[in-house]
Amino acid sequence: MTMTAFGTFSKPLGLSLLVVGLAFTSACSKQPRTKADIVYGIPDGVDLDKRAFALREVKVLQNAGRRVWCVPFARNASGIQIRGDAHTWWASAKGVYDRGSKPRVGSVMSFKSTSGMSLGHVAMVSKVVSEREVLIDHANWSRNKVSLGMSVIDVSDKGDWSRVRVMSNPGSYGKVYPVNGFIHADRIDA
Repeated sequence: MTMTAFGTFSKPLGLSLLVVGLAFTSACSKQPRTKADIVYGIPDGVDLDKRAFALREVKVLQNAGRRVWCVPFARNASGIQIRGDAHTWWASAKGVYDRGSKPRVGSVMSFKSTSGMSLGHVAMVSKVVSEREVLIDHANWSRNKVSLGMSVIDVSDKGDWSRVRVMSNPGSYGKVYPVNGFIHADRIDA
């Protein structure tokens, strides 16, 4: 785990993340990727302005003693403007945003409601590692914390991302979670 001004962040596969610099650089997505971006595991294609904004909003909430939730973090980090609990996002996106079963950087992974996660969950895809693995940025998987670059693997029989396991601890994937699919940032109602 890494302590920063934003709380505790999970480290993906033992890599450190450059977080503090992102949060205070408003024009970083306009600049070319640097060697530091690659060394510190900042995925190519992530909108760094949106990520920095999402992290600033987390800090504001934490400093005010308020709870950090997955929905506002995913909305701020991805730019996908859907309101409501996470379990409503998939249906709310229909006819507004492109949806599918293939992950893209910047898309939101929509987790279905379960008995242990009754409000569902949403997370932004920060990197597509392979056909069966992505990295996600999300909030409140660990209570009131942000996790950046957390590995998720597709364990569905058909390779359609309908069932996944999330690496909550380095080297250890948790239980299987059902997923609706991916909400892409491309608006279809525009």
